[in-house]
Amino acid sequence: MQKEDNKTDSKSGSSKWYLGSAAALLLLKGKSLLALLKFSKFGGALISMAFTIGTYAIIYPWGFAVGFVLLLFVHELGHVLAAKRKGLPVSTPLFIPFLGALITMKRHPLDAQTEAYVAMGGPLLGTVGAMVVYAGAYATDSPLLYALAYIGFFLNLINLLPIHPLDGGRISTAVTRWLWLVGLLGGIVVIVYLKSILFFFIWALFAYDLYKKYVKRNKKDVKVQSLLQKPLVDVQHLYEQGYPLPGPEHTRRLSFNTYSDLEGQQYVTVYMESLDVEHTLLLPQQCLVQHVWLNGVEHIPTPDAYQLRLLCGIDYIPFENDKYYEVPAASRWKFGIGYLGLALFLMGMMYVVHQHIGDIRL
Repeated sequence: MQKEDNKTDSKSGSSKWYLGSAAALLLLKGKSLLALLKFSKFGGALISMAFTIGTYAIIYPWGFAVGFVLLLFVHELGHVLAAKRKGLPVSTPLFIPFLGALITMKRHPLDAQTEAYVAMGGPLLGTVGAMVVYAGAYATDSPLLYALAYIGFFLNLINLLPIHPLDGGRISTAVTRWLWLVGLLGGIVVIVYLKSILFFFIWALFAYDLYKKYVKRNKKDVKVQSLLQKPLVDVQHLYEQGYPLPGPEHTRRLSFNTYSDLEGQQYVTVYMESLDVEHTLLLPQQCLVQHVWLNGVEHIPTPDAYQLRLLCGIDYIPFENDKYYEVPAASRWKFGIGYLGLALFLMGMMYVVHQHIGDIRL
């Protein structure tokens, strides 16, 4: 017992030493690191990844923390690559300790087939990543790699549950929305099994969303939503002429025109006649634009130009296109077979890895 305690104290002291060294490095070289990262669009992803690894390392061994976050990264990279193939702009992955990782799409898919394609990319590449770890574990007989492989298969399997906003809930849109009912009922079983407050929260939001869509749905009770856009306009010529520019608190209603291109992407063009400004903004989804407001102005003087950032609030009603869920039968079968096949494969690999872990313990 004395030796084990000494080992524990040594490990704890070692962890504190590493954390202290990392903190000192950030204090001494923080400005240099930030200067390096700000030139890269992956700066935020790297910072959140490093912070998440550090957080997990307080509880788990460093090797497990690094491997776990890398598996999350591979999963999210699958979504990014799938979205890029469909021409959808997405953010870099953001890692949140004990919640996972996520990407945000700057433009919504225009049909259920595209949504399912992007959703499928995550668990597919995530499964490949877990298989690579499993191959390494099999070759080296490493308990750490076996544990990482098991958690990798498990996380990708959980993500396939037909519950929004999990990947399975999005893939279901291209198979059949009846799978959402399976997710609603099966989610209760998973909550009881995992005893996870986070998963209960996800399930509760999903259940409430289904309630609003299919039970409480009332077209007379449509709520207007708001979106804030911040276009940057050049007013150097007006500034040089001494033209009075609007102040930071300036608000007014703006004229606008909205249209959609042949691919179904919607835009809104706003006009500010006093500045002779015409600016076209991209809308994240199909909607009925009600009003466009100027909610303030930010002045941005630079050595080369004088710019204004217009805080444009767009009031809109989301347009629910029934054709969104119209997917060809052949595509439904492909997604359905791929979805079921991947879920069964992940369950099989979890069983295989569990057997290896059992043999190591024996």
